[in-house]
Amino acid sequence: MSEQPFTHQQLFNLKLETIEQRLMEYYQETQNGTMTIKLLLALRVRYQLGAKEFALVLQDLVRYLFMNTKATKTMKRFFWYFADYFETSELRILGLKLDPVRNFLKAAKSFIKIQIAKLFHIEADTEAT
Repeated sequence: MSEQPFTHQQLFNLKLETIEQRLMEYYQETQNGTMTIKLLLALRVRYQLGAKEFALVLQDLVRYLFMNTKATKTMKRFFWYFADYFETSELRILGLKLDPVRNFLKAAKSFIKIQIAKLFHIEADTEAT
């Protein structure tokens, strides 16, 4: 199967069942999660343009890709477009998985701020006595 299994006309004109079947076949044959995520994102655009039947298209596949495969740049970049596919607790876990550096820096900044606040609070107490 070619790298791009759909033309833009097909992505925006084929019926839901046809696209689901072809996209599943494409992923099963190629195991190309990056391209699959990009195609699913195009289907999210189709949903946003008014095709309400595409609301949670291939939800099981999306959940599998994000939760059970290695995180890719594409997954990290487009994850929040698929947030409604997951529960709140899953979003936190996936956020840690998909962006560990940002989360580490956020935690480190928070820790440093707390330590600085404690330091100044302790110094203020010792100066008062």
